Amino acid sequence: MRQLTLHRLVVAISFVSLFAMAVRTPADTDMWWHLRTGQYIAETRTLPMTDPFSHTQSGQPWINHSWLAQIGLYTAYAIGGFPALALLVALLVLIAFVAVWKQMEGGPFLRAFTLVLAAITSAVIWAPRPQMFTFALTAVLGYLIYLYKWRQVDRLWLLPPMFVLWANLHGGFAVGFILLACTIAGEVINHVLRHSGPEVLSWRRLGKLVAITALSYALLVLNPNTTAMYTYPLRTINIGVLRDFIQEWSSPDFHALFTQPFIWMLIATLAAVGWSSRRLDGGDFALVAGFAYSALLAGRNIAPFALVCAPVLARHAQAALERIRPGARRLSAGIVSINWIILIVVIALAAVKVVAALLPSVQDQAERETLPVDAMDWIEANHPTGPMFNSYNWGGYLIWRLWPAAPVYVDGRTDLYDDAFLRDYLKVAGAQPGFETILDRDRIGWVLFETDSALDVALSRDPAWRNMYRDARAVIFTRSVTP
Repeated sequence: MRQLTLHRLVVAISFVSLFAMAVRTPADTDMWWHLRTGQYIAETRTLPMTDPFSHTQSGQPWINHSWLAQIGLYTAYAIGGFPALALLVALLVLIAFVAVWKQMEGGPFLRAFTLVLAAITSAVIWAPRPQMFTFALTAVLGYLIYLYKWRQVDRLWLLPPMFVLWANLHGGFAVGFILLACTIAGEVINHVLRHSGPEVLSWRRLGKLVAITALSYALLVLNPNTTAMYTYPLRTINIGVLRDFIQEWSSPDFHALFTQPFIWMLIATLAAVGWSSRRLDGGDFALVAGFAYSALLAGRNIAPFALVCAPVLARHAQAALERIRPGARRLSAGIVSINWIILIVVIALAAVKVVAALLPSVQDQAERETLPVDAMDWIEANHPTGPMFNSYNWGGYLIWRLWPAAPVYVDGRTDLYDDAFLRDYLKVAGAQPGFETILDRDRIGWVLFETDSALDVALSRDPAWRNMYRDARAVIFTRSVTP
């Protein structure tokens, strides 16, 4: 009982609050096709190397880089349903921020503040998707690099097996190599600027880091897709539709409140470095600059920026505080009994939030707010015939609800659908001139799309199509004339 000092209370409150914040009702639109793929692998005991889920790409090669994560997601769902998925995401968030906490300097209040800022910055991607494994592994890799550079503790032997695991969990392993590249570039900057100190890697130690990085890259071949994983990240980012129309791949819209913590964190880091009494390390500069640059190009990169920036912010903020107010690190012991009361209240409030997020009624409401739940019931009862044309945003959910009876037209696997195909999809979705020829070409028998969309308006006026279902979210058309 006497061990709950003020320091430990702050740490406990930080991570209890973080866990409660990370437990969210699973509602991501891509979650569904990942779950179905995990189920497919579990039931067939095979890995899909060609597309089984769509009628437009059926039988085409599919680089399913997330097969191991999909097994993990589906296993969690099979054991405990959507609550287990939500708890798995929260666990991965905790793993990431424990690794970040261990890299930060300063007192508990400064570290807690930095932790919360990094959490709300990165929270934009917290969802039951394989990218959460990349999120956790990015932080763990950062911690291993921190040990090697700042604490002279060599755990680099863990990197090759970690990257083999990573390459089978998610294609985001490229983030790990960007982290290593920034670290290596930063050490070269340190030597060019003639920086010295125990944290500056000698050429010999830097050479070892380069060699381990090269070995880790070579071992990426140890996955079902073998050498295809070397070029997969470049293949994905070169899909123009991703950059032009998919929110997470576009530059962030900073008018949206949920993206603004990135600005706050970047400004706080610049201020801390400017007011700090310590020299800016080349590695810190390369990490913040490199990951800020990537975050400005694509919103999905904001999360790794938060993970690598937090230790830099804490390191320089502590030096700035010591410069302004020597001894700022020290804390009073606090009153133990009051500390326990505060912690119990925080845990109780966190439990209420967690339970509320896991209620079946909340899950159902979250699905109905974004997905065509009632339209699915109509489809399962009426079985419209012919190939389907569907909304991209709903493709994953349709795979979960309708496959194999009704393969989808398109879904969130943008790397499977090439740029030309996706632009044809956008032409139909926007009811642009000539869209009817694409529907005829693909012999579409029925359409499931958003109510009041351009496509809804166009098909409502076309006598070749009959409106069979409509609600506030979704509309279904079937052909009255065969193409």
